[in-house]
Amino acid sequence: MANKSSINELCKYFCTSTKEIVEANTNSTISFSPTIQKIPATFLKPDVGSFVEFYGDFSGLVIINFSKEAAIEIYRNYMTNLGIPEEELTDNYNSNEVSDSLGEIINQIGGKVRKEIENNFNLSVKNNQPKVITISNTILISISSDINKPYCRRISFKTAGQKSFYIEIAIEQIDFISLFENENTKDNSSPNDIYDLDVESIIASIK
Repeated sequence: MANKSSINELCKYFCTSTKEIVEANTNSTISFSPTIQKIPATFLKPDVGSFVEFYGDFSGLVIINFSKEAAIEIYRNYMTNLGIPEEELTDNYNSNEVSDSLGEIINQIGGKVRKEIENNFNLSVKNNQPKVITISNTILISISSDINKPYCRRISFKTAGQKSFYIEIAIEQIDFISLFENENTKDNSSPNDIYDLDVESIIASIK
């Protein structure tokens, strides 16, 4: 009976999925550190932060923090890859264009990771729409208050221009245990909904 650390397995999927999705959307190279970090909690950090909650067969929270340089590089590569002339692009990381572009990429990353989870563990999760905001201070964000001491990890990424961004993941304390090593049992039932993060309160506290 295989027993795998759920949080570390998810980190692998976020590493490969983020690299695949960002590279496909920007036509540029993304690298990630092979070392993940165990952290006590998850934080939104400057300059551009995003967060999305996963729920269903298990609960989790994913935060992606971009330096302003990384945010602009990814945004500009994304838009030029769509055929938009460079002279029409903004250099302001506070722009809605930057937030919207990053939000679309993050949404695709979430979809890719969900498929990996379903294909490899026959577990079903959903996620809410990513929220992308510019911030100047570090802010603690946690998953549901009734989840005690979640597992938390940080993954480090770099763009082709060596600009940094980070993924921070928190999930409830669960492990993936396979009952049947060579059997694949698909459960098509829908996960039960749980309440979403109070997004408006979080954004209001930042302003």
